[in-house]
Amino acid sequence: MKKGIHPDNYRLVAFKDMSNDDVFITKSTVQAKEKIEVDGVEYPLIKLEISRTSHPYYTGKTKLVDTAGRIDKFKSKYAKFKK
Repeated sequence: MKKGIHPDNYRLVAFKDMSNDDVFITKSTVQAKEKIEVDGVEYPLIKLEISRTSHPYYTGKTKLVDTAGRIDKFKSKYAKFKK
């Protein structure tokens, strides 16, 4: 890897999923305005709307879309234009 292009200010940061209150800690250079205490240690806090613990792809709770019904509705709507 090239030297001198990577930031030197990596530190532990807490990321909190606001949809389910899951908190995970990882190294990051992101700037945070808030702090949170986890297991007696204070970390900078970054709030997330969605993370791996709430995203439908990772949780397996995906919603199925009724594409067959949409296609049938489209065909019946535009069937009158066929010659």
